[in-house]
Amino acid sequence: MTPQLVIAAIDIGTNSTHMVVARITPSGFEVITREKSQTRLGEGGGDMKELSAAAMDRGITALRNMKKIADVHGAHVVAVATSAVREANNADAFVHRAKEEAGVDIEVISGLEEARLIHSAVLRALPLADVESLLIDIGGGSTEVVVFTSTTEHFARSFKLGSVRLTHRFFPNAQASKSQLLEARQFTASSIEPARKGLRRRNPRKAIVTSGTGETLARMCSFLGSGDAPRSMNGATFTRQQLQTVVRAIAEAPDVASRSEIPGIDSTRADIILAGAIILEEFAISLDITEFTYCDFALREGLLFNEMQRLSPGGSDDIRHVALASATKLAMRCDDDFSHAQSVARLACTLFDQLSHHFELDLNDRLYLETASLLANVGITVSHAKHHLHSYYIIRHADLLGLTDDEIEIIAQIARYHRKGEPKLSHEPFRMLSEDDQNRVRLLSSILRVAIGLDRTHDGRIEDVNIAVSKDDITISISSSQEVDIELNVYAAHERASLLAEVFDHNVVVVGK
Repeated sequence: MTPQLVIAAIDIGTNSTHMVVARITPSGFEVITREKSQTRLGEGGGDMKELSAAAMDRGITALRNMKKIADVHGAHVVAVATSAVREANNADAFVHRAKEEAGVDIEVISGLEEARLIHSAVLRALPLADVESLLIDIGGGSTEVVVFTSTTEHFARSFKLGSVRLTHRFFPNAQASKSQLLEARQFTASSIEPARKGLRRRNPRKAIVTSGTGETLARMCSFLGSGDAPRSMNGATFTRQQLQTVVRAIAEAPDVASRSEIPGIDSTRADIILAGAIILEEFAISLDITEFTYCDFALREGLLFNEMQRLSPGGSDDIRHVALASATKLAMRCDDDFSHAQSVARLACTLFDQLSHHFELDLNDRLYLETASLLANVGITVSHAKHHLHSYYIIRHADLLGLTDDEIEIIAQIARYHRKGEPKLSHEPFRMLSEDDQNRVRLLSSILRVAIGLDRTHDGRIEDVNIAVSKDDITISISSSQEVDIELNVYAAHERASLLAEVFDHNVVVVGK
């Protein structure tokens, strides 16, 4: 990686939009500048199903200004949007405006991908070693929870609990009556309850909070204990008793102005901090947490590290591991013949590697092919009939980690075309792809079709694959070290080779050795 590479990571949240601009160094990164704008994309009622015109205008203005700052530093820009945009019916309009008016491409990420990125950031900010830990990130629209040991995630979930969301629902006037407090607590506790047993079974040794709500509460607890707060809050601890005292102080304040005078509070959060505090307090009660540790790194830093990995030589291996692990979990849940999926993935990757020796292929596409191979048959969990269509739907709506929304669409389409009809412009999802991605889907699905034929016996008997290319022909030679008949595998692969022949403009011959 070039030492002077600069990355601008933008986190478009429900309450505010943040950007960190950092110069990449051999040891990590050096922050050049940070920017924040309180865009309140999740304002209004309707449980955040619609971004208001005013909210979108604020968001676009903030993105336009941040893009200008990023350009001054020559930064590569990466931006993600979370709960408010994720849930809005008019999210596409906001994403389109961001690209056209601010020059920013937004990736709308799932709650689980958000949790993964925050987890990756926390690992770099706190000395956790192999301590099993619980991470709670309270945002404006959702709360992400992860139980982890180092890089291994034991539990991850996104709860529709957020400081802005609950404020609009229970405290629309920012004041809190006893009945409103009770209703907010009951709602939060009932939202946590389905996951409580699984979370308590893990019994993590450390509880970590991140982001603006977590920092504000940690700072307020610090002032409560010592009358001051440390210069750096990273690693600061506070107890459940301190948190409960702070919650009472917030709830008893007669108005937002009075609440803003509580020592340690961030005045820009004064109107929503009560809801955020109740969420954290209810997690403490439900999970019997007695102490919290605040972490200064959160989503934007995780996004920064993720992009560093993508742009680093060899760094994409980490992303590949995350993506394939996520795909494997989905396949094991939905496909009752996962060993066949593994054999197909192995054969598809071998075909890809062999073809890359003779044709100019994008080596980054190998991950899409491998992931689609693992997931091609997940639709069988719905019905064997038209299961390729069901596979597309399941993949498209699954929370696959380590992949962008565009990448998930490509993978879903490769899987969708593993059988039956070939990609056609009359199919709307395929027609909506760019020309490059259409070619990518055609190429990779053509390889997947042959790979599936090579394991027609569903027992992994085809172990060796070699490809020879002449002026007119692609010859695929297959063999097995076992004393087994491979005639059916040869036949099935040849029957599925028409799209491969069309893509490479060569005759395809499959022979057994």
